[in-house]
Amino acid sequence: MLGAHRGTGAGRIVEEQSLRGFIGKVEGAAPDEVLRVAEPVSRDLDITSAVFELERAGRSPIVIFENVEGFDMKVITNVAGNRKLLGLALGVAPEDLPGAYRERCQNYLPVETADDAPWQEVVLEGDAVDLTKLPIPLHFGVDAAPYITAGQIAARDPETGVDTTGFHRLMLRGPDRLGLSLHSRRRMYEYHRRAEERGEALPAAITLGIHPVHYMGSMAYHYPPGVRKVEIIGALFGEPYRVARCGTADLEVPWGAEIVIEGNILAGVHEPEGPFGEFTGYASYRSTENVFVAERIQMRRDAMFHSVASGTAPDHILISSISREAEILNALRRNLPNVRAVHVPTTTVGALMAIVSMRKTAEGQPRQAIMSALGTEFYVKCVVVVDDDVDVFDLSDVMWAVITRTRAESDVIYIPGAMGAILDPTSDPETHTVTKVGIDATKPSGRDFAERLTIADAQRARVRGILERAGIRI
Repeated sequence: MLGAHRGTGAGRIVEEQSLRGFIGKVEGAAPDEVLRVAEPVSRDLDITSAVFELERAGRSPIVIFENVEGFDMKVITNVAGNRKLLGLALGVAPEDLPGAYRERCQNYLPVETADDAPWQEVVLEGDAVDLTKLPIPLHFGVDAAPYITAGQIAARDPETGVDTTGFHRLMLRGPDRLGLSLHSRRRMYEYHRRAEERGEALPAAITLGIHPVHYMGSMAYHYPPGVRKVEIIGALFGEPYRVARCGTADLEVPWGAEIVIEGNILAGVHEPEGPFGEFTGYASYRSTENVFVAERIQMRRDAMFHSVASGTAPDHILISSISREAEILNALRRNLPNVRAVHVPTTTVGALMAIVSMRKTAEGQPRQAIMSALGTEFYVKCVVVVDDDVDVFDLSDVMWAVITRTRAESDVIYIPGAMGAILDPTSDPETHTVTKVGIDATKPSGRDFAERLTIADAQRARVRGILERAGIRI
C-alpha cells in the first residue's frame, strides 16, 4: 500500500508492549511456540483451518503466514492459542493465570501518552482508503464475507468522555465499509446507543496487531464506570500502558499497534451482517447490524495483519475463559474464602460453563457459589461445584465427581428466565433468556461418604521410573 509517509523510524523498534515484542519474547523462551509458514496460502479458509488442523495434532503455536496470495502483508494468528503463551505474556506460570489476572486488574495505572507511534508511518485518506487491500481472512465457508476478528474498537462515552476498547466482529462490506455487531450489550453498545439518541455517529478506531496483554485487559468486565480499560491493561503489564492519539476524536490507541483504522459507527443505519462462525461452534445469524465507515488508515511500513482464528478455536475463546475465571474467582472469594479454583473450559466454548472447587465447611455453600457465579457472568449458564480433591482442569475428574456425588433430586437447581448470551443458540430468540443450571457435586457433610481411591505421589514417581526404564516415557 502507498500513502503519505512520516519518517518516525519507530517501526524498527521492537517494543515490549507490542505484538512484535511478544513474538520476540516467545521465540526466545519457547521457539517451538512460533511457526512460520513460507508456502503460499489463500486468505479464503486456509488461515483459520490451518489453526484447527494444528489443534487436532495437539499443537497450538503462534502461526505467521509469510506469503498470502494476492497480498504483500504477512498474516499472524493464534497468538492466544494456549495457556503457555498467555503465561509468557503475563510473565507467570500457566496455572497462575487466573490469580495473576485477578490481582493485577485491580491496580489501575494511568497511561503514558507518546507521539510518533510506529503506525503513523503510512497514512491513507480519501480515495486511498481501501480495506479490500488488507488480507482479511474468510474463516469458514458459511461466513457472509471476510471478517476482521482481531480488531479492537476504541470509542468514548458521549456523556462522560470515558473510553473503552473491546472485540467486535467486523464484516468486510466494501473499500471503506464494515458491518459489525455490538451483541455483547456491554459498554460499546451503550456508548453507541447514547450517541444515536443524540442523532450522532460514534467516532471509533479499530486497532490491529497489538500485544495479547491488551486483549486480556479488554476482556475485563467488572470495574468502576470511571476506570479506563487502558488503565487495566497497564495494570496487567505492571507499568503504564503506552498510547498515542489518532485523528478521530482524539482517541488514544496502543502506541505499538500494527494498523489503525479510524472512522465512525453510523447512527440510525443498519445493514445485514453475518452469518459468521461464532465461539459457540455454530453459524450465527444474530446481529445488531451496525455499520462502521472508515475515513483513515494508518500503519507501519512493514505492517503485519493480525487475525484471530474464529469459531471454537482457543485463539478465539481462551482469553475470555481466563478473564471469566478471574472475575468469578474474585466474586466468590469475597464471601467464600474456602473457594480454591475456578475453571471456564474452552471445550464448553470458554463462556457457558464454570467449574468451582471449594473446601466445603457447611451445607449451602455450594449453592451460594452457584448463585454468585451466575450473577457475576451472565454468559455462564451452568455452574458445577466440586470438592477440592477434584481437579477443575481435568474434565474427566469433574464428570467423575458429578456422576458419583450428585443426587439429582436435591443437588441440581434451575433458574428459569435468566439473562443469557445472544449468541447462545439455546437462548430465546426474542428475549435472549435461558434456564440456568447449578450442580452441587460436593460430598454431603455430616456423614461418612465413600472413600476415594488414590495413589500417592511417591508411588506415582516410582512407577514412572519403572516405565521409563522400560522405554515408555510419560
